Amino acid sequence: MNLTNIGTVREILSRHGFNFSKGLGQNFIINPDICPKIAENGNARQGYGILEIGTGIGVLTKELALRADKVSAVEIDSRLMPVLAETLSDFDNIKIYNEDVMKADLHKIISDDFSGLKTAVCANLPYYITSPVIMMLLESNLPIESITVMVQKEAAQRLCAEVGTRESGAITVGVNYYGTVRQLFGVSRGSFMPSPNVDSAVIRINIDKKYDLNKEQEEFFFKMVKSGFSQRRKTLANALSSLMGLNKSDVYSTLKSLAIAESVRIEALTMEKLIQIMLKLI
Repeated sequence: MNLTNIGTVREILSRHGFNFSKGLGQNFIINPDICPKIAENGNARQGYGILEIGTGIGVLTKELALRADKVSAVEIDSRLMPVLAETLSDFDNIKIYNEDVMKADLHKIISDDFSGLKTAVCANLPYYITSPVIMMLLESNLPIESITVMVQKEAAQRLCAEVGTRESGAITVGVNYYGTVRQLFGVSRGSFMPSPNVDSAVIRINIDKKYDLNKEQEEFFFKMVKSGFSQRRKTLANALSSLMGLNKSDVYSTLKSLAIAESVRIEALTMEKLIQIMLKLI
């Protein structure tokens, strides 16, 4: 069954009475070259269990299952369950969870399904939930080695930007705190059905937490980062004063001790400088 053939896809979806949901950001992959590349770059191989988020009709799920020992996929749309029962019927190493990934017990899924296996995440993420899902995966302390996801091109540029540049944001800092990120390849809008209004890109985050902070320091750090970027046009001192209630003179003293200008905005600060500022302010 060719799940990237438009005629085949339309016939399957029509038979099951399925209509695309704009609210769920559904754009199914029809370019046959994309999913094998995602699977091959996403640790889908022997010795691995792959957690997939969002299945569509199972195009990527199939490629993951052909390479990895096991695939557990979390799909929120119950209308796709009978579709997947048909499209993935040839596989005995796939388990589908009809759940919201933001509410699912991923620790339990990984523990129950991937015992003795290494774990990686692969997904074609809906644009509207990209940042929340990525940060949830990173903050949940899951036993995963990598996250390989397709996201909107603009989101990929921000995720892969260098911390301390204008292109960076709070999500850039978050990703770099927990791992190392790079863009793998671009995906044109014509690779999907229906075709979105933007192009996409596939990125990979290798989990390799580099900063040894305790829980209190970590919480303060991310509160500082979110405060700074939520008012990124303000100076760091003004943003932290208005949103965190910090004394502006204390922030100025901290910046001066680190040879940083009082007028600095958060987007100009590297990871190392942000960590240093946090350690002095906390």
